[in-house]
Parts: sequence; structure tokens; C-alpha cells
Amino acid sequence: MGEEMQKDIIALTDLSKFFGSYHALRGINATIREGEFFSLLGPSGCGKTTLLRMIAGFETPTSGGIAIDGKPMEGISANQRPTNMVFQSYAIFPHLNVAENVGYGLVTRKVPKAEIATEVSRALAMVDLAGYADRAAHELSGGQRQRVALARALVMRPKVVLLDEPLSALDKKLRDQMQVELRELQQSLGITFILVTHDQEEALIMSDRIAVMFEGEIAQLASPEDLYRRPASKRVASFIGVMNFLEARIKAVKGDIIRLNIPALGDIEISRSGLAPELDLDRVRSVGVRPEMLTIAFDDAETFEQTVEGEIAGTSYYGDMTYYSVQLQGQADPVTISMRNTAGRSIAKPGSKVRIGWGAESLVLFDSD
Repeated sequence: MGEEMQKDIIALTDLSKFFGSYHALRGINATIREGEFFSLLGPSGCGKTTLLRMIAGFETPTSGGIAIDGKPMEGISANQRPTNMVFQSYAIFPHLNVAENVGYGLVTRKVPKAEIATEVSRALAMVDLAGYADRAAHELSGGQRQRVALARALVMRPKVVLLDEPLSALDKKLRDQMQVELRELQQSLGITFILVTHDQEEALIMSDRIAVMFEGEIAQLASPEDLYRRPASKRVASFIGVMNFLEARIKAVKGDIIRLNIPALGDIEISRSGLAPELDLDRVRSVGVRPEMLTIAFDDAETFEQTVEGEIAGTSYYGDMTYYSVQLQGQADPVTISMRNTAGRSIAKPGSKVRIGWGAESLVLFDSD
């Protein structure tokens, strides 16, 4: 669905939440689009789960408003909202089989038995569990339990599915598989999914947009690509992946061209058009560059837009990739450079002198700490 065709299904307006004297949420403003996979990403204690529970109706705002599909949610209980939550623990009832677990919400709503059977079969087919209806809860694997919890949410035909770190209990291989499956399921259904996670990679893989939260506030709300390539602050940049920070000073601004001095890289010119409009050039003191945007020249014939000399200080071998710690003149801390391990390419040894290639368009300017 094209972004221009999507409507907002959730509007959060000036949301604040106090628990006693603790200010858990601080003036949250955001809209979430229909059919979007939206993630709330941040460290423990940042307020992301509180916000999710507030959308669900399990917590009440101290101030501010929540509207779902254009309707204010003030005074609307959780079981009356067009949302359904998949909890971190899955909350599978051990004494019920799969079909009974999935259909539990329909039973409480007194839906006719024949309709329940039809809806349960539909939901199980959605999550690739057709044929598991009579399976006992204790016979399920971790991945199957996760699917049952998801089917139990989908059987209620919600407009919004809320996911509270649903993959955190799974091992890495199964977690990676379920990330892809959840994303594909959400896209096929066209239902809005809102995910709470502290895992940056998970959010980048699964989301259409991500709200990065710190200390009860949204630090940046953007697409995964924009968050990664153009983080709004050093704090966001540090939280999303790995970022090298280099001291920098603006020497001159002439029209669209900015002249920078970066002790580790030298004097460069960049275009102002690629920078965030809110960037305060008078306060720029550093630039950031991702490890994959720096390249070690293993072939003397390789050419780059810019080059600088360095020395390998250490290596970390990951099989498909090697991460190099490289010391540059004019920079106290080594920079991290990631290189894919291609056939025939040897691993550079600590102490080796190397030539590093880079491009000015890979730099991100920061005007605050």
C-alpha cells in the first residue's frame, strides 16, 4: 500500500504518564498508519511498554489523548477496543488445547460454537498451524506457542495487533525465522502491527517506521533506512547499529557548500542539501560514519573519492565479516571498519599499514551530544 494512500489509524496526542512521582511518558505525539508495521524501540525503562499498554487500554494516561480509527479511547476498556495484544510470555493456558486457546476470546464473547470453529480454523491457517487444533499446550515448541498466541489475537479480527517483545524467549535461529514470518504475515493481512522491542536489528528488519524512545520521549520517528543513515542525534546513532564519531569543525559555509575540517580525515566539502534542515551548523562539533562506509584497500589499484592512511589496531572475525579497529592520525580512539570476507581476501594483521577509502556523502553531522 502506497504511503500516500494510507490513513492514520492511531493518533497519540500529548500523552503523559506518571507513576507516583516517576514521569514515565513525557508528551508523546505520534500517528500510526493503517496497515503499517510500527515499532517502539528503546532501552529498558524508556516507556515503550507503558505506551503500548496505554494503547491497549491496560494503562490510563495521566494527560493527553488516544484515538483509534478516529474514535477517542477515553473511558473505553481494553476488551472494547479494536486491538489485541500478544504478550511476551504468550499467556498460553496449559489446560486447554490449541483450538481452545485460540478460541478463548470468542467463547467469552458468547460467539456460537459453529462460528468459533470456523474462525479458529481460519486463524490457525494464517499462522501455519492448520492441523494443530487438538494439540495439547505442553506439546508445543517455543515457535508454535508464539504462533498460537498470535492466532488468538488474530481470531478477534482486531484493527491493531500489539506485540510486547513476542520473540524474546526464542533462540536466535528461530527468532530470525519468526521475524521474517511475522513481517510477511502482517503484509499479507494488511493489519496494523505495533511492536515493542529493545532489539535494534529486529526493529530494522520488521518495521515500516520506528519510534526510538529514551526516558519517556520519542527521540526520532522515521523509516529504518532514515534512522540508520540519518540519525537525528548522537544518542540515536549510537543506539542504532555502530557509528564512528570523529571530531569536526566547520570552517566556512558558502551557499550550498560547507567546508569542514576533520582532523582524522582532513579538509572536505559537503553539500548542505543532504543535511537535516533543523541542524544547527553553529553547534556542529562532530561527524559520524558507519563502519561499512569505510573501506580498507586490499588492492593498490582501487580508487576512492577520498583516502586516508591508518594502522590496524585489532581484528574481530565473524565468518562472513571482519571488523577492524583502525587507528587514524588526529583521532584518539580507533575507528571500526567492517569488511566482507570474500574469496581470496586475507585478514589484515594488527600493525599493518592500510589505505582507507571513504566518501563525503557517508558523513552525518551532529550538533549536540
